[in-house]
This record gives sequence, structure tokens and C-alpha cells, in this order.
Amino acid sequence: MPADVKSAPAANRAASLEGSVFTCQSERDRVEAIDQAFDYRGDVTLDVRGERVEGYIFNRDSHASPPRVQMFIKGSDEPRVIPYADINSIAFTGKDTANGKSWEAWVNKKASERKAEADRIAAEAAAQGHL
Repeated sequence: MPADVKSAPAANRAASLEGSVFTCQSERDRVEAIDQAFDYRGDVTLDVRGERVEGYIFNRDSHASPPRVQMFIKGSDEPRVIPYADINSIAFTGKDTANGKSWEAWVNKKASERKAEADRIAAEAAAQGHL
């Protein structure tokens, strides 16, 4: 994680970056913060050369010259291209829509739904005298 990170409360930290702020003090910090923002499933606020830009990062190209991100800006229909070097900090300001939606949670939910359906079918069959 970048050197200067202000984190969300401890209860949310393990599950989500929501509420965290990454201040880029080196190129390595910047790349790591951008990688985290790209994987984040919510809006972020970038400090881009003194301007605050809020939206959703949907693409990054670290191999372009210069490296850049593409972002849907709130209130705009057109995506914006922002060079990595222009990003001073990244705040994870939007709701993390993927928080708590792990594979294990999905499997448990589906198992519970299947059991409820099987119980419902068994109850209907018993009511009709088939069981």
C-alpha cells in the first residue's frame, strides 16, 4: 500500500477500501494506488494537479506512453483520459458495490435457496399425498 494511507474504520478495512485515501509520494505508490482504484467497484475521487475529479475508473493502460487511466466522470457522458503522472491522490469515496459479495457468500446463498426450494416441493408433494 502507498506510504501515506488514511484508512476507513477497522471494521471495513479488511473487506473494502471504501473511505481510504492514497497519497502518491512515489511512482510506485501511484501505480499501486491506481491498481487498487481500478479493481475497486465504486467511485473514486482523484486529485489531478489540484483539480478534484470524481467518477469510476474503467480502464488503465500502464504500457501507454504516457501511462493513463480512463474514467467516467460524474455528470459527464464522455470518458476522460488522465495520465498517471497527473494523479496526486486517490480517495475511495463511492460505495463499494462488491463489498461482502465473495464467492463463498454466493455459494452459501445458493445452497440455502436450493434447500428452501426442495423443502417447498416436498411440502407440496406431501400436501397432495404423493409422499
